[in-house]
Amino acid sequence: MNRHRVVALLNPPQSPFELACASEVFGTVRPGLAMPYAFRVCAARPGPLPTTVGYSMLVDAGLDALEEADTVIVPGWLPPGAPVPAGVLEALRAAHRRAARIVAICTGAFVLAQAGLLDGRRATTHWRRTGELAAAFPEVRVAADVLYVDHGDVATSAGSGAGIDLCLHLVRTDHGAAYATAVARSMVLPPHREGSQLQYAAPPAPPARVDDSLAPLLEWAATRLDSPLTLGRLAERAGVSSRTLARRFGEQLGTSPGQWLLGQRLDAARALLEETDLPVDAVATRVGLSSAVNLRRHFRAALGTTPGAYRRTFGTGRTDRTNSPF
Repeated sequence: MNRHRVVALLNPPQSPFELACASEVFGTVRPGLAMPYAFRVCAARPGPLPTTVGYSMLVDAGLDALEEADTVIVPGWLPPGAPVPAGVLEALRAAHRRAARIVAICTGAFVLAQAGLLDGRRATTHWRRTGELAAAFPEVRVAADVLYVDHGDVATSAGSGAGIDLCLHLVRTDHGAAYATAVARSMVLPPHREGSQLQYAAPPAPPARVDDSLAPLLEWAATRLDSPLTLGRLAERAGVSSRTLARRFGEQLGTSPGQWLLGQRLDAARALLEETDLPVDAVATRVGLSSAVNLRRHFRAALGTTPGAYRRTFGTGRTDRTNSPF
């Protein structure tokens, strides 16, 4: 089977980091893991392309590379808000019309907005630029405090590191939680951050004390998903009141303890559905959702599908999992 073709559209001066967010996820061959993507770069003008760190990249493909892309990524664009060449905008619109997925990392959102691909939709960019994006494109519903927004055909991320989160999210969408977790593990990264999580650099605030970090509690809870984990029990483990714990979840994760816990349980259920033949009832019990009925209800609400349909799509028993790069 053909690999999913990912093409990054570069612009001088190109930030190497935003490009690396995409290339590390979609372009790196990892021992023991299938490689379902083919990655390349292009630019409006092929040839030496200056970067923000003092060296040039040699880009050998022009905009015609977008004609064969399954996913187009705009990994930042400098200066943000500057007029984008008409040929670039039309190439992006044409790729979108033929059902390619269009993705922006950081200031790449300004390009998608100029192309009209964000009209009437939620989108995000680096927190320092959200006001500028909203002012320049009032038809775009700018979300200033999220990591990424994915509409399926079009997606945008906040600054830099959030681009990695978005790319890993797209891998999860394409190939399931277990494969995306394996990619994240090879990158020594957390397997998944929800797009609704707050951007870290929000309004100035006093730095949190080390002992306020939720990390130890999250690690403890993630290994006990099959047990009752009430807000009271979590607060007792953290040594704080339930009210304080809920506030810390909001400050550090941008969500509530209950929503975080449900997300962890659904992630664990996805991995079990992909990697085991356990009955749905057993999967529900192992992840702390008590019954198949409860798991199906939450699964459909969160993912728009059923556990059975998800297993048929992403389970390790699929023949193309073992006999193809997918």
